[in-house]
Amino acid sequence: MESQFLDTSFLLALELADDGNHQAAIKYWSENVAKLPPLVTTSYVFSETVTFFNSRGFHEKAVSLGRSLLQSRRLNLIHVEESLFHQGWIFFEKHRDKRYSLTDCISFLVMRKQQIQEVLTFDRHFEQAGFRMAPIA
Repeated sequence: MESQFLDTSFLLALELADDGNHQAAIKYWSENVAKLPPLVTTSYVFSETVTFFNSRGFHEKAVSLGRSLLQSRRLNLIHVEESLFHQGWIFFEKHRDKRYSLTDCISFLVMRKQQIQEVLTFDRHFEQAGFRMAPIA
């Protein structure tokens, strides 16, 4: 079974009631959680997510979500090591016409390496880079 990539924007939408994509994320998650394939994300996505909550004064939420991700048996957390970081940086440098974040670039490379075509995200940069977005907003 092919994996799905898990992006920061989906995690934030799932957790934040005032996020514009919250209802779509909740609906998708509740309808699909039992049949989702294995999920893959990176330590950079993890960092972005917990930092987002902590920087807005939601330390307990950051810790709770972080623990949940770290303890999940369905999530493969890819640690961004030096080689992957440099590959991501090169990809970032080459795409000056895009507004990709470095985290996005690293995510794209991980997805390509692991042959993952679908991503749980609301970030159109993934679609722009040639991946299928779920849920379709």
